[in-house]
Formats: sequence, C-alpha cells, structure tokens
Amino acid sequence: MVAENIRVLVAKPGLDGHDRGAKVVARALRDAGMEVIYTGLRQTPEMIAEAALQEDVDVIGLSILSGAHMALVPRILELVKANGQNDVKLFLGGIIPDEDIAPLKEMGVTGVYGPGASTEDIVADIRAIKEKTA
Repeated sequence: MVAENIRVLVAKPGLDGHDRGAKVVARALRDAGMEVIYTGLRQTPEMIAEAALQEDVDVIGLSILSGAHMALVPRILELVKANGQNDVKLFLGGIIPDEDIAPLKEMGVTGVYGPGASTEDIVADIRAIKEKTA
C-alpha cells in the first residue's frame, strides 16, 4: 500500500491542552504523503471513534500528555471495535511510563512513542503495519 492511500486521524483526547507534538507528527505524516485529519484539542473517546468512522481512517494517532492514557485508550479501542473498524490501527504518543507500554500493546496499541521520537520512525512504522494488513 502506498502512503497516499493511508488515512490517519490524529487526536488529542482528554483535557490536555498541549498539542505541539500532535501537530508535528500530523505534518510529518502529511509530508510523507498520508492523508491526515487532525481533530484538535479536548476530544472525547466518543468524538474520536465517530471521527474515525466518518473519515474511514486506517490509523488513529493519539497524543496524550495528561497521564490518562490507561483510561482513554481502552475506551477508544472499545468504541472503534464497536463501530466494526477492527482493522484500524492505533498509535500513541506522549508521556507514557515504561511500565504501561506492554499493557497498552496487549490492549491493541500498535506503537507507543515518547518525547523525542523520530517522525521518520513513526512514518515507517505506519507504512509497515499498513503493508502487512494490505
């Protein structure tokens, strides 16, 4: 699958008001040829799942700096699956403690990226996971 066919929803769930990282990643994905939909700040899990459904995305990228990832991510995954979007992959960026990474991946998170993560790595990972499922 070529990057031009990859649709990515970038979202900021919860009350966290810092979105610089999300915008940097969104721009890198766009510059790599992906179609990016950025939902903006303070999105509820329901809003994110609905946007993912309406926009027919392949990937959801969440940016969470508030520490609420262990509550928000399972709810978003639950809602996306309830919408029948079982093939949608979820990537997570932000302040994620090391001890939470394995449980998040067990829930279904495809990739977890912390501060300073390479946008080239994120682009490559999204392309690779989409190629595997194409």
